[in-house]
Amino acid sequence: MTDSRELNGRERQVLGIIIQAYVVTATPVGSRYIAQNFNMGFSDATIRNVMAELESEGYISQPHTSAGRIPTDKGYRYYVDLIMTFQSLGEREKKKIEENLSIDRKGTSSDVLLSAVKVLGTISRQLSVVLSPTLSNATFEKLDLVLLSSTRMMVIISIQSLFVKTIVMELDLELSRQTVNEVVDVLNQRLTGLTLAEIRRSIARRLSDCVCDSALKNLIVRSAGTLFDESPVFERLYISGTEYIVDQPEFKQPEKVRELITMIDDKFSMAKLVENIGPTRMDITISIGKENCERHAEDLTIVSAPYYVGNMVGKLGILGPKRMDYEHAVRVLNYMADSLSATLSGVN
Repeated sequence: MTDSRELNGRERQVLGIIIQAYVVTATPVGSRYIAQNFNMGFSDATIRNVMAELESEGYISQPHTSAGRIPTDKGYRYYVDLIMTFQSLGEREKKKIEENLSIDRKGTSSDVLLSAVKVLGTISRQLSVVLSPTLSNATFEKLDLVLLSSTRMMVIISIQSLFVKTIVMELDLELSRQTVNEVVDVLNQRLTGLTLAEIRRSIARRLSDCVCDSALKNLIVRSAGTLFDESPVFERLYISGTEYIVDQPEFKQPEKVRELITMIDDKFSMAKLVENIGPTRMDITISIGKENCERHAEDLTIVSAPYYVGNMVGKLGILGPKRMDYEHAVRVLNYMADSLSATLSGVN
């Protein structure tokens, strides 16, 4: 919430109009434009006075010698916190989200999340990001071991709902299929129903008295920190809609495009941008300009929302110029978060 004084009704009205007009036109907004296009009931001179007051308090600025003004980060923040209204998403866009997610109801979590990020990019017309959930609080369902060769083994861990984690391990021991099956049976008997965090903490104790191949059992226990840990944040990242953001007027200059593409290519930074934003009212978080932790994101707004699968939490994000349609971004994210939570929770 902004810590500035409360703007009066007239000031709020003018600031809202400037932001809404700038979102559409991407050009500075002047008092004459407002007077001609919005029936506000007061004169061009009065609008100029209100704009001068808003500028003196840092809500709008004059980018150059133009008579028009553009919103500042402070202006956007006031608008988001105190002027913007929340509405529901249109039926056509709801249907598009539902159709895309339902296609992958029989797929893996990766299929669902990939569909989600693509439709999010298409509907928002912005750069869109989906982070798969953190897994520490997720419930372990079962594990399987697949011998790929005499020196390599694949571990397949099924986690709550659709989530699967696979890791290839190098072996320095000879194993028979029967030995592997015996160890798998013991692991599943003793670990199923625990969270991954519980398994990491207690696997050695839980397997200490089991009668199975000790070499393989000990390898699994030694590797538990990796096998039952979170996936690296950049592996949890799905991105779509780069073509929409590079097409925005704000990023037309070659150096701006280079900065943007460099940031998008750095998956670790991209994931952290979305993950590090905590929830606010209605679970939607809006981080504007210099509020973002990454220097390359100072020209961007990031709108994010969590989605839930049991005890797991993932994140959705829309990244675009500060001149984005905030109301639409919030509507899309709210609906997508609910739909994604339902899809991932409802598939067995």
